[in-house]
Amino acid sequence: MALLEVNDIHTFYGNIHALKGVSFEVDNAEIIALIGSNGAGKTTTLRTISGLMAPRGGNIVYDGREISSTRADLLVARGISMVPEGRGVFAKLTVEENLDMGAYVRTDDDVSEDLDSAFEMFPRLQERRKQFAGTLSGGEQQMLAIARALMSRPRLLLLDEPSMGLAPVLVDVVFEAIQRIASEGVTILLVEQNAHMALQIANRGYVLQSGEVAISDTAANLQQNEVVQKTYLGID
Repeated sequence: MALLEVNDIHTFYGNIHALKGVSFEVDNAEIIALIGSNGAGKTTTLRTISGLMAPRGGNIVYDGREISSTRADLLVARGISMVPEGRGVFAKLTVEENLDMGAYVRTDDDVSEDLDSAFEMFPRLQERRKQFAGTLSGGEQQMLAIARALMSRPRLLLLDEPSMGLAPVLVDVVFEAIQRIASEGVTILLVEQNAHMALQIANRGYVLQSGEVAISDTAANLQQNEVVQKTYLGID
């Protein structure tokens, strides 16, 4: 059984029909890439899965339970965590306070261990642990947003455009971290404008066009698909 099943979901912004019957599955310990042009529905898909938006039709099943009408905070407690586009760090809190906020749903005694793990994954954050998040660089804020999401110990991590606005060297750091997170058993649904990077690390991928799934295949096959090459990989 898939960890996540998205079945024929229809999501609206007012009268605008943003998702028009999107369906796909995510298995345990996979990296799944969602690619597509701006306005294709990628972010809306993540927002719908995470409980920030409610679909008007279809359903979403996570770990065998229907979650289409479940509040976002309850989904975090059940193991779904999201890193939003634009990072969304708490600018007036320190790095360490941001990480503590990521663990707000937890009641166990192992939070300090995960804090150490976050600093081990992103040493820059440890150097800046007492620094206000709003003073960090864009790359450092992205590291913080990912580390904060991991503090809830998710089974499913939703990543929305993690490379956006980053220098190439920091893009490499972020994608290495994503691969490491996946190797530790976290399932990842990745929305990424940099389709080349996304498909390099993904197991499978889905191409969204105008709110619908237009192509689905293994990541390797998508990299060889002529339409994907011309439209998203810049290969003529």
